[in-house]
Amino acid sequence: MRDDELATFFGRDDAALAADPTWPTAHEALLEALEAGTVRAAARSDDGSWRAVPWVKRAILLGFRRTQLAPATGPSPFPFFDKTAFPPRWLRLDDQVRLVPGGSALRRGAHLAAGVVVMPPAYVNVGAWIGSGSMIDSHALVGSCAQVGQGVHLSAGAQLGGVLEPVHASPVVIEDQCFVGALCGVFEGCVVHERAVLAAGVVLTAATVVHDLVHGTTHRGEIPAGAVVVPGSRPAAGDYAVANGLQVTTPLIVKYRDQRTDAATALEQALR
Repeated sequence: MRDDELATFFGRDDAALAADPTWPTAHEALLEALEAGTVRAAARSDDGSWRAVPWVKRAILLGFRRTQLAPATGPSPFPFFDKTAFPPRWLRLDDQVRLVPGGSALRRGAHLAAGVVVMPPAYVNVGAWIGSGSMIDSHALVGSCAQVGQGVHLSAGAQLGGVLEPVHASPVVIEDQCFVGALCGVFEGCVVHERAVLAAGVVLTAATVVHDLVHGTTHRGEIPAGAVVVPGSRPAAGDYAVANGLQVTTPLIVKYRDQRTDAATALEQALR
């Protein structure tokens, strides 16, 4: 099925889809399109904003509802059990993805472009999209429908949350040439725009207030292009907090990269 045919097929209501005997064929075509990267769970608008593609997310959710738990088949000697709609994805040499031995797992319906490197153990969930030249380091998670651009480095222990429901909620997006430091967490549909740098330990959610020390403003739900973000803190409110000197964690934008500054240099300068 062509991509437009998939959109039409899965754009119908749940009752029509549940009664359609051709669903297994359409589901397999969906997985192949997701893996090829021609169908994505999120799209970038002309103004640079990101939006969910609801029919894709609905189609993925339907796969969970319509199938049962079963042993996963494949070359691994270890037993796995999952919904039959989303078995493990077994790469081929011509995918040109470097999947280093040591316990990583990829799920069907995840796109990994040629040149991606996955260090063990890491996990890439259904609907995720990873651009060419990106590094997924040890203990990193790319959650369901998360979008990762080209030349991105996800450091050890970085977590990109999955946003599968509700279907209109935009997933986590890490744009091209970003650096995500060790033990960072990006959740709830946050967008990290191109060339941004997150220092180790930065955690972002939709409600996180990020203080921009360069421009004297704040951001929620997104990090501007080229921003260098480090963990910070602010005094907690209330008499008890003041009496005990308590602080609340707050990410801080301390500088912006220019076109000549690589991520490592920008981060080193910022931490100094």
